[in-house]
This record gives sequence, structure tokens and C-alpha cells, in this order.
Amino acid sequence: MGTYRVMRQDDNGNRFLVAKGLDRAEAGRLAAGFEARGHKQMYWVEADGEAGPEAADGTVRNA
Repeated sequence: MGTYRVMRQDDNGNRFLVAKGLDRAEAGRLAAGFEARGHKQMYWVEADGEAGPEAADGTVRNA
């Protein structure tokens, strides 16, 4: 099993690493928590080493 990271994209299109080295469930909870707080940024979970966005619920988002 691999590790996952939580990424964030702000309203200017800049992407930032929020956390890494997490298991899938922990990363999903963290991303969902940020989303639930109503931040304007987009948060997603991706496997460490991946480049594509994946929402906290596992669905793929368009970047």
C-alpha cells in the first residue's frame, strides 16, 4: 500500500502541498475537513508521486 498527499489549489491556480505520507483514509479526512470549512481553494488527495487531482471522495476533478 502506498502513501497519499493532500494538495490545494488557490483561486489563482497555484498548487500547494498541504500534507504527505498519509494513508488514504487519513488524507481523505483531512481534505474533506478543509473543504467543509468553506475555503475557496480546491483540495484533493493524490498518491505520492502522482500529478493528477482526485477529490477527497475519490472522484477525479478537472484541474
